[in-house]
Amino acid sequence: MGIGTIKAVFLDRDGVLNEAIVRDGRPHSPQTTDQLKLVPDALGALSALKAAGFLLIVVTNQPEVARGTQSRQAVEEINSAMARQLPLDAFYTCWHDDPDACPCRKPKPGLLTEAAATWGIDLGWSYLVGDRWRDIDAGAAAGCKTVLIDYHYRERAPDHEPDHRSPNLSDAAEWIVRTAC
Repeated sequence: MGIGTIKAVFLDRDGVLNEAIVRDGRPHSPQTTDQLKLVPDALGALSALKAAGFLLIVVTNQPEVARGTQSRQAVEEINSAMARQLPLDAFYTCWHDDPDACPCRKPKPGLLTEAAATWGIDLGWSYLVGDRWRDIDAGAAAGCKTVLIDYHYRERAPDHEPDHRSPNLSDAAEWIVRTAC
């Protein structure tokens, strides 16, 4: 890593930091803070990444807001509840759905490039951890190394093979710390 550059781990929210609500083999976001359940290893894994010198940035698609089935306020309340419990530095949220064709909706890299510009992050020295194809393809498009927490959802595979496949967030964090230069 060059002098003056910052490394980050970009983390998808639902399915990575909190347990996704799985219906018919597909993951869904919690609708309220009452439904929010952090994955058991979230605090330990993120603490290890912080100790290794990474910024921790959440990058999350929340298309239910555009679809009218979730309020922006509810999403922000869930984000705030997570921020109170975990050592996260920032949240970047896409509020759009696919028809909006916005540059921030994963698999496009807009959330990552926006965070990189704001925080001075070197994307080539950074990682993205996700549980869906959209996450992995967004990380690859941004030039990050990628880690798929593979829950074997019933959906298509990413266009880009992840750099690592993990069964959980702890394994992902251990691999990142071990392979970071």
